[in-house]
Amino acid sequence: MGKITIILADDHAVVRESIRRLLEEREDLEVVGEAGDGENAVELVKNLKPRVVILDIAMPKLNGIEATRKIRELSPDTNILILSAYDYSQYVFALLEAGATGYLLKDVNCQELIRSIYSVDKGEPVLCPSVAAKVMQRFRRGEDSETNNAVDSLTGREVEVLTMVANGHRNQEIASRLYVSKRTVEAHLASIFSKLKVGSRTEAILFALKEGMISLEDVEVSGKD
Repeated sequence: MGKITIILADDHAVVRESIRRLLEEREDLEVVGEAGDGENAVELVKNLKPRVVILDIAMPKLNGIEATRKIRELSPDTNILILSAYDYSQYVFALLEAGATGYLLKDVNCQELIRSIYSVDKGEPVLCPSVAAKVMQRFRRGEDSETNNAVDSLTGREVEVLTMVANGHRNQEIASRLYVSKRTVEAHLASIFSKLKVGSRTEAILFALKEGMISLEDVEVSGKD
């Protein structure tokens, strides 16, 4: 079958370098490209058609959720392994629905990462324990509750905005990080409030905490613009 060709997509160069060095120790794994943002990752996949993409979620220009959708459209045979610092429920389900084959947290050990690459390459789903628990919890609760529908209705970009709000970022700061206008951020917030049926940033954060989309460690005092 030849080597498993891999693209690494993470906005932190040190993360890409660490993973690349690990994979270089295996003769049957080959890193054929690296990307520091979502748009570049999609373009590399389009041109190189790798067997596996190791993809972060929070990246400039195009987040991991949207990048996953585009990659699946452009290269259906490419399997996507999410490697993230976050296991928020909304990220998990949005990425799995977008077509990700596996989802690991960045505290995974080297051996498990290697094993997961082999599994994902064969199309076998791989989930870290905390993510698997969320999937089972959602299965037990069912998909038809009003709360689940509200959470599921959020887009990947809206989840990013909500997470940044919880982190205490003002609208202008969020706009700068996402490479969009402040008005676009305000439109995202209005959509979030409408979908979650809340009237303020604080209510939105409390909703996200309750649903496991964010943790208390992520919440800081949030200001208005």
